[in-house]
Amino acid sequence: MTTIYLSMGANLGEREANLRAAIAELPAAGVRVERVTSFYETEPVDYREQPWFLNCVVMGETEVPAEELLRRLREIEIRMGSRKEFAKGPRLLDIDILLYGDETIDTAELQVPHPRMLERKFVLAPLAEIAPELRHPTWPSGQTVRKALDCSPDSSEVRPFIS
Repeated sequence: MTTIYLSMGANLGEREANLRAAIAELPAAGVRVERVTSFYETEPVDYREQPWFLNCVVMGETEVPAEELLRRLREIEIRMGSRKEFAKGPRLLDIDILLYGDETIDTAELQVPHPRMLERKFVLAPLAEIAPELRHPTWPSGQTVRKALDCSPDSSEVRPFIS
């Protein structure tokens, strides 16, 4: 089994319900869910003219190869009606593979570790909740999730979500 971390976000429709439904679909995609962070309300980054997101991180285990897992996660997004009209735009659901064990993957379809995860507070804040000392072999020496969050140049707002 490989330990994985997934970032999940939604900013259209019933955001909380969308995230909870997607988390409930993960076992059928081959992910044994171990931990789910709190939900965080997060300011849009890059394309700012859209509703705020609700984000969380899921820690799980899988035996599914990374590329196949990505395909299965995309199927969940499609089944739930999520469409990415344009990059960084609004969506019902977005699921990204942040880490797949200690692997480094760089294909046209998948980059792991996620290439911008250490620059995004909407990823780092929830991830620090469950894995503050997490490291990856490709990160700078001594870099942990907590250190990346503490030193993040990302000025976007991330706040705990109260339903």
